[in-house]
Amino acid sequence: MSRLEELLQTLCPDGVENKTVGELCVVYTGGEAPEDFLRAKVPVGDYIYPIFSNGINENSIYGYSKEYRIGEDAVTFSSIGTIGFPTIRKGKFTPIIRLKVIIPKKDSGLTLSYLKYALETASFAKNKSSVPNINADMIKNIVVPLPPLPVQEEIVRILDTFSGVVTELEAEQAARARQYEHYRNELLSFSNAQFQLQTVGEVCETITDYVAAGSFADLRNKVTYKSQPDFAQLVRTTDLKNNFRNNGFVYVAESAFKYLWRVNLNEESIILPNIGNCGEVYYVLPENLPNKHNVLGPNAILVRSRKVNNKFLSYLFLTHEFQTQLMKITSPTGQTKFNKTDLKRLVLPIPSREVQEQIVSILDRFDALVNDLKSGLPAEIALRRKQYEYYRDKLLTFHPLS
Repeated sequence: MSRLEELLQTLCPDGVENKTVGELCVVYTGGEAPEDFLRAKVPVGDYIYPIFSNGINENSIYGYSKEYRIGEDAVTFSSIGTIGFPTIRKGKFTPIIRLKVIIPKKDSGLTLSYLKYALETASFAKNKSSVPNINADMIKNIVVPLPPLPVQEEIVRILDTFSGVVTELEAEQAARARQYEHYRNELLSFSNAQFQLQTVGEVCETITDYVAAGSFADLRNKVTYKSQPDFAQLVRTTDLKNNFRNNGFVYVAESAFKYLWRVNLNEESIILPNIGNCGEVYYVLPENLPNKHNVLGPNAILVRSRKVNNKFLSYLFLTHEFQTQLMKITSPTGQTKFNKTDLKRLVLPIPSREVQEQIVSILDRFDALVNDLKSGLPAEIALRRKQYEYYRDKLLTFHPLS
């Protein structure tokens, strides 16, 4: 019998009482805490920066204060846009308006760490996209099982162990990503290797985009976007960025697919966003796309080469040297953008095919470790997160008092 099972049998054999957050805690909206929580002085030099909803205490360029709004340990809960992410705050802090601040009452019998885990199981915290914003009353109505303190502490100990494994793996992934970037730049610097300097236009036979099909008027007449599956999917950079795990896909009819033949993703391709997320690079194989027929959407340039290994080329586009060139042709005002003509003039160091393939072989192994969702660290992190969520939900489901 586990320690938790022993505690449950001894301390709450008949079940556990459920209470609402409003019964157990005080709930404030960031920026609107009551007067007795406001303007407590912080020692000189101890600056308190705004707390943001992603859990990072940022040194914001928007200013700092030698005063703080909340002077107690609390849990914050993002309530606008991205919902959830309950986070423990220790000591003095100033929450921004989109955070709800939740503080257990002195006699509630509720620990802060247990509250944080319990809030993760709230339906709109687990289903972040379903509710655009929540108010204080919705927080107060969340039902929390309230076992005795020793049971809460044992549950927190178990869940801390699981979440600690995820945190360690995420740190390992970040370290490997830095190592991967270092080796990629080293391998592609060619300081001691023979290479030819060639422009993108010389290397790539295909440099095209969505608007190459015709005028904007023609595009409006011949390409109709559909929200339901049709002959082909219109692949956007947001789909590529999210590995097609996002929602709201766009589809087009067969006639539109044929009209957009220049950007058909029917063979190996490199996609460079040229409006908005300039600098991102996506290497695309048809067999890895979710649909049989696919065309590239607006705001991106499609590049292909038969002279150079395309996977090698995609790695080359990610190097510091190329990104620096790209930045120089990218308009910094308004929405960042660059054009095909300027892209063609950028210079690339091109070694022999043999060297290209050797570099691809090495970098593919690093890339799989850091980014592959079916293997490597991302797969392990996803598995451990599911394991953590399973045990969290199981541990926080109690037989209610009759």
